[in-house]
Amino acid sequence: MTYQEILQGLGNQAEQIETTYQQAVRAGHGDEFAAAIESQFGDDRDNLLYAAWHYRLLQAASSARKRVIAWGWALPLAVLNGLLLWLLSDDQRFTVSVTNPLTGQAHNILPVVALLAAPISAALVILFLTGAGNRLWSRSLVIVLSLGAAVACVFAFFPQIWPSVFQEQYLSLAVLHLLLLAWAAVGIAALFTGLDAENRFAFLVKSLETFVVAGLFAIAGGLFTAITFGLFDALGIQMPDVIQRLFLAGGAGAVIVLAVALVYDPTVEPVQQSFDEGLSRLVALLLRLLLPLATLVLLVYLAFIPFNFREPFENRDVLIIFNAMLFAVMALLVGATPVRETDLDPRMQTWLRRGVIALAALALLVGIYALAAILYRTGIDRPTPNRLTFIGWNVINIGVLAVLLIRQWQAGRAGWLPALHETFAGATTTYFIWAVVVILALPWAFQGSVQDVAGLPQRIQWIAYDEPYPILLKCGGSPQIYLLEEGAKHWIKDIPTFEAKGFQWSDVRFVSCDDLSAVPNGVPIPPDAGPPPAP
Repeated sequence: MTYQEILQGLGNQAEQIETTYQQAVRAGHGDEFAAAIESQFGDDRDNLLYAAWHYRLLQAASSARKRVIAWGWALPLAVLNGLLLWLLSDDQRFTVSVTNPLTGQAHNILPVVALLAAPISAALVILFLTGAGNRLWSRSLVIVLSLGAAVACVFAFFPQIWPSVFQEQYLSLAVLHLLLLAWAAVGIAALFTGLDAENRFAFLVKSLETFVVAGLFAIAGGLFTAITFGLFDALGIQMPDVIQRLFLAGGAGAVIVLAVALVYDPTVEPVQQSFDEGLSRLVALLLRLLLPLATLVLLVYLAFIPFNFREPFENRDVLIIFNAMLFAVMALLVGATPVRETDLDPRMQTWLRRGVIALAALALLVGIYALAAILYRTGIDRPTPNRLTFIGWNVINIGVLAVLLIRQWQAGRAGWLPALHETFAGATTTYFIWAVVVILALPWAFQGSVQDVAGLPQRIQWIAYDEPYPILLKCGGSPQIYLLEEGAKHWIKDIPTFEAKGFQWSDVRFVSCDDLSAVPNGVPIPPDAGPPPAP
């Protein structure tokens, strides 16, 4: 039974509850009165009067508790995080490089700070939650070490991936998925002992609020940095790189910890945080106002799909926008959903539920459309780390949206909010599992064998390392095309066979006839094509 239903059942007694409680508070006996009510409530949980007192005292405790920011923990950790990210942002000293195992040549891919920023920041945020919230240090240590193990796996596994283009894709994906794992680690640390749906959903909402606060800090810091650099530039003074990095990387590191300290109270569970005042209320209101607008945009877009049906099937950028849209819709749905039923009156809850269902249904259709496009592109070309990863994300988001709609249909108007909470809480677990799978499984799925091409001409070795399967070779003095596979060249009989295998002319690489002749012959394509001709 909801709080609103309890009050309706009590009738005039609801006003008496409020009056009596306020009198007790004015007399200085609010705590004793609350303890007595709670004690009696535990003996008779079906009594409407006691149930109303229970809800009322929870609300009073939440609003009366004075929020004290633990600056003694927040400020030193913010400075430490800023200094660490500032140090690691030196891409001349700290960078991730890819080395060709055949030639020993290396080239830089991305700065180390891109991979380590989220895990380091998460470790210091967990330190803040543990110290300021009087939590178990042993539990937090296990969480931080587990996150560190994920980072170690990335650095240990990416050299095994083949070819280099897939290594680069994996490292880019690792940046995003380590960010997700870092967020999950903070969430586990914030949940004290329980992982129930209400607390996990409350943490989701607080996470959105933290991102908004961090974004506001970043905007303010960016303006200050631009003005500062502009003033010195006007004087003809070029700011040293080390100072620029201090403003950018160091400032970002400090902002992350400060945003958490300002938004989140580490002394209580996520569900006991404040959601009905200040920025929390503003963020929820803005996202609820965006709900009908986003629904209208998706309706218009779906109306135009028949006229541009092939666009995501042929344009990779459109497909990327589709995937970003799905994540944006999920964030919007989470932010617009109230944590407690008392946050909105029954009429607003009805309209909000309708908006959530409408947006989820439209996003589900667009998600299925996007999944079909990425499956099509994978089928006509080849699987890649990027494609497999986002196929998984599409399937997960489509599944979450489908479960949301099914549960709303089953729960009806009375249980719509707990059903939403359970859906989003379940999604957090699925997101976490898929992030772990991406980090651990992709290196295994795309690992290569150096021995297969170690004895081939150097030019062909370079091609084998730089290009994904299929590697198609041709020399200028011959019409023959060969597939390089497992260190041997496989003659492709004719053009119909070439096209039937799904090969692309853009994948054909030209080498010298001498180099091509040095590659041993394998089984022709098809196997009954006869003896392979010389290049």
